[in-house]
Amino acid sequence: MMITQQSSLKRFNPPFRADHVGSLLRPDRLKKARQQRVNNTITQEQLRNIENQEIKRIVDKQKEMGLSAVTDGELRRSWWHFDFLENLDGVEAFDAEAGLQFRQQQTKARGIKVTDKIGFGHHPMLKDFKFLQSIAGSPVAKMTIPSPSMLRLRASFQEGVYNDPEAFTQDLADAYKQAIQAFYDAGCRYLQLDDTAWAFLASDDERERMRSQGTDPDDLIALYADTINKAVEDRPDDLTITMHICRGNYRSTWMYAGGYEPVAETLFDGVNVDGFFLEYDSDRAGDFKPLRFVKRKDLQIVLGLVTSKHPELEKADDVKQRVEEATQFVDLNQLCLSPQCGFASTEEGNMLTEEQQWAKLRHVTSIAQDIWK
Repeated sequence: MMITQQSSLKRFNPPFRADHVGSLLRPDRLKKARQQRVNNTITQEQLRNIENQEIKRIVDKQKEMGLSAVTDGELRRSWWHFDFLENLDGVEAFDAEAGLQFRQQQTKARGIKVTDKIGFGHHPMLKDFKFLQSIAGSPVAKMTIPSPSMLRLRASFQEGVYNDPEAFTQDLADAYKQAIQAFYDAGCRYLQLDDTAWAFLASDDERERMRSQGTDPDDLIALYADTINKAVEDRPDDLTITMHICRGNYRSTWMYAGGYEPVAETLFDGVNVDGFFLEYDSDRAGDFKPLRFVKRKDLQIVLGLVTSKHPELEKADDVKQRVEEATQFVDLNQLCLSPQCGFASTEEGNMLTEEQQWAKLRHVTSIAQDIWK
């Protein structure tokens, strides 16, 4: 069965019918310049000028795709999360003994540690967003940052710091409130929180491991939701905040498996964001049944049905069929389409070429135009 219901045409507020998660493959020119900076053969200013030029180029490409929201591709970052988190007050980066373990791959070693009271001060990504805003033109400039969940999930704690868990929760939420307001004041009207913690909490393997260690994963689900809700509760009315749920994305590999069912009721009916970008490009994500917990009529669900991990283009009719299946649980007017994740959650990037990346985004916009005519 194919979609026959007519939607309410285009969306004029984010998320958009054809959207994308945010990160894009790092161009070879930028990789070379970054290495030159490490070798001290170019200055930081020269590197930033090259970053600016490459970001301008990829923003123009996103416009060519017909996308209504553009990002800077996270080209200035090495990681989708550490670069932001380690620039919070009270957080420091360190050289870890090992990287994060994905299926058949391990990242380079990196870690973050909470060493003092968490806060949001003069964060360098505010300047990064202002540059994106200055070149975005008519499309909406979209900013992507890691969810507060990622500091909980990935940070270690210096001894004696935050012996009171409630104080940490409040300070973390307050720091994100400050971050949200600061990006808003810089002109941001579309902010995305990227989060792998919900996939971690939904994984049967991880849930079993937590229980074996004396932790109830459902208690953590409530804690993570409470922190996010505290962080976003005072956001301005004209700021859209979405959340991207990811099962891991490093050099086309993954970290977690399992459907949304264990977290779905809290996530879809208890986390107060405006939309969710959901990974749905493989069987690891499960079926659409957990979407039955989408109760709010103003909540947008962006279906990540086009993979960013591999270059082969999905059959358009197959994608449309899956959107039709999702309408059993969520009205078509509350659905959008995107790749399941970014193309380069770390600077190494997924296993496809830049032109294949653009082909994927063209595919998303073309299919979305057919569905939401």
